[in-house]
Amino acid sequence: MSGAREATARIGRPADPATPPRRPRTRLPGPRPADTAAAAAAPGTGITGTSGVGPRITVPRPDTPAPGPGAAPDPGSWSNDPYSRALRTGRGPLFLRRADGWLLPLDVERWCAEADAVDLAVLRRCEGAVLDVGCGPGRLVAALGALGRPVLGIDVSAAAVARTNRLGGQALRRSVFESLPGEGRWGTALLIDGNVGIGGEPQALLDRTAQLLDTNGLLIAETVPGPDVDERVRVRVTDARGAVGSPFPWARVGTPALLRLAERAGWRAVDQWAAGGRCFVALRRCDARSTNSSAEPPNNAAVTSSQRAG
Repeated sequence: MSGAREATARIGRPADPATPPRRPRTRLPGPRPADTAAAAAAPGTGITGTSGVGPRITVPRPDTPAPGPGAAPDPGSWSNDPYSRALRTGRGPLFLRRADGWLLPLDVERWCAEADAVDLAVLRRCEGAVLDVGCGPGRLVAALGALGRPVLGIDVSAAAVARTNRLGGQALRRSVFESLPGEGRWGTALLIDGNVGIGGEPQALLDRTAQLLDTNGLLIAETVPGPDVDERVRVRVTDARGAVGSPFPWARVGTPALLRLAERAGWRAVDQWAAGGRCFVALRRCDARSTNSSAEPPNNAAVTSSQRAG
């Protein structure tokens, strides 16, 4: 899980403390005129990438929060709380705690380990350049880079961004509701590890994600397994010692609820599946064209069961 209130459930093995060498920087979606102007105004001040054609864009330094449109959550509670400490060590136990005392375990060790078989099956469905929303400690960003896929992670946690960068990935300390590089040109957006709950209002998150993707872009979201779940709560991150972070809004959404929300928000389901006790949905905008002359052809793995019932 991960950032703008971007975190939610794991437990596996501690991360390898060794720091791997950095991979070459990846190529990000090409700029709009505003992106070009920003790059010209601040040459050499950040990570840069190019689209296959067109001028370079500048990705700001990963530790620099930036203001932008929308109501971006305050990242303070993700900077000095038990979540940040857990990411630095790669160990739990860690929980989301509701006001009524209910605890949701966070699978920190799995987040901090390498991508597993379930993760890799999800990543093989990705198309074009990938935006990992709430990238956490960066296992998916690192795995996508190893697969040769252009990828950028965003997270409001400084500890998450730092760990992702140590893995050789590109990540920004940024809320999904703030201004982001390549808006409207990402091929795939990921909301994995419960990150469909970011901001506490999935409808607003779906609307924002639509602004980030290109015309035929793909959204892959992980949902809550089991009975139909659709709840909006305020939670805190807490550890086994009782340390707690600041409260923030969160949402828990199962597949049926997400499909209902997606339909109202102008998305269509192209696939849904379960693996390793986890559930996923792939979505496209209802007005997406079946082909796009400037985009990568749709990945067949993302549409194999598009007519499956909810």
